[in-house]
Amino acid sequence: MTHRVDHLIVGAGHNGLACAIELARRGRSVLVLEAADRVGGAAVTREFASGFKVSAAAHLLHGLSEQRVRDLDLEKHGLRFSARRMATVALNESGPPVVFSNGAVRGVSSQDAAEFARFSRRMSRFARLLARVNDTLPFRVSFASWRDRIDALKLALRIRTLGRSDMRQLLRIAAMNAYDLVSDSFDSNLMKGTLGFDATLGAEHGARAPGTVLTLLHRWAGQVDSGALGIAQPAGGMGALTQAMARAAESAGARIRTGARVQRILVQGDRAAGVVLDSGETVEAGSVISNADPKTTFLDLLSREHLDTDFVRRVSRFRSKGLVAKLHLALDGLPGFNGVEATALGSRLLVSPCLDYLELAFNPSKYREVPARPALEITVPTVNDPGLAPAGRHVMSIHVMFVPYDLGADPVGARARLLNNVLETLERYSPGLSKRIIDSELLTPADLEREFRISGGHWHHGALALDQFFITRPVPGATRYATPLPGLYLCGAGCHPGGGVMAVAGRNAALKVIAGGA
Repeated sequence: MTHRVDHLIVGAGHNGLACAIELARRGRSVLVLEAADRVGGAAVTREFASGFKVSAAAHLLHGLSEQRVRDLDLEKHGLRFSARRMATVALNESGPPVVFSNGAVRGVSSQDAAEFARFSRRMSRFARLLARVNDTLPFRVSFASWRDRIDALKLALRIRTLGRSDMRQLLRIAAMNAYDLVSDSFDSNLMKGTLGFDATLGAEHGARAPGTVLTLLHRWAGQVDSGALGIAQPAGGMGALTQAMARAAESAGARIRTGARVQRILVQGDRAAGVVLDSGETVEAGSVISNADPKTTFLDLLSREHLDTDFVRRVSRFRSKGLVAKLHLALDGLPGFNGVEATALGSRLLVSPCLDYLELAFNPSKYREVPARPALEITVPTVNDPGLAPAGRHVMSIHVMFVPYDLGADPVGARARLLNNVLETLERYSPGLSKRIIDSELLTPADLEREFRISGGHWHHGALALDQFFITRPVPGATRYATPLPGLYLCGAGCHPGGGVMAVAGRNAALKVIAGGA
């Protein structure tokens, strides 16, 4: 069976859905094909133990702006939030925590608090600049057209408007490592550990690596651009967000099919012309827009004969092995944490007591080993959203940093060690927690790859680093959502501006498809 649409989107993750909404609103016929039995990609809510539901991969919103929520009509289509502008609590093993909330910090010296206010103001200025860059198409470094020259000039002018002092500071720190920047600024180890954590969350390196200030700014940009939303938790988990996006897409006229796995991209006359499904069905399209990661798109779905050898080599070397695992715990009651009041248990909780702790947690991953004392991002989503668990029970959702994709010669043993190490770490900050555990689920990067069909299990679809950022993301030849094959576009997290549930790449890709060209 064969039929035709204007635009075919491969993958119903949040960026694919955002792209579908933009195109369908312009009167285009749009079909979204999703291999799984539900929409959402890695932003889904599912049951992991009887009666216990969790956001299976991404578990918090860091960069979805209120303006984007309004533009996509998500509240009209059922999106609600169980928490907005969540505080970040830096857990302390033997004392009171440090709390970051609304641009201020509590639990530190007056000197550190004042310095953080100055630091936050300056970093927020830089982050707002980056947020504006995120909303634009990268220019071509060849400056082949006046449009490219104008876009580059606009970026230069934006940097210049920071003023001489801030412009010099930005140019000084942009390629720095977060370890040195944060160490020079603050005395509190918990403060430094928290900022170092945000500079490396989802990254492929520790806080001493050059460029980690840029990744810190990338994360900060998402929060600055979020207006009153900030770090937020959708009611019903992350799946509620993507369900609302799916309803918005269908309301605009797009069609979505789940359980429809694309086998290959169809090429006719040196142009992407549709797809062939596992079922043998062919769908022809004026353009194919892939929400899959770059490696899956170019190396699996598209025959390499349609691409230049050097381009295939660049894609093959695109760094995309994840370093973050996910642990879900079903608990028989509300957990407690050292020094944390019950009213703060719905916050974002971090185990990253200092920068050297982060470095020691990272180092084993270089040798395919799991960290003995892992750095953790913890949420107890049922504090804000009790419906995710049976009455009186709770869910704990944990991102575990620096877990290698390749667990070495004994992956079963490595998984057991990792789970044991995480639970031992949690017990130090939440005494008695182990006795509350009813069930658990551990997802390593390799597990995330299998469940969500992401090469390397990397939640950004590829490492965020200086050589894989902005005008070089994902690789030269595919940096502006268009690809070397006419009619084939990218719209996923592997594109500019990268990962995080922001819906920016999907929107930008739709605008590029409408504009056409390379």
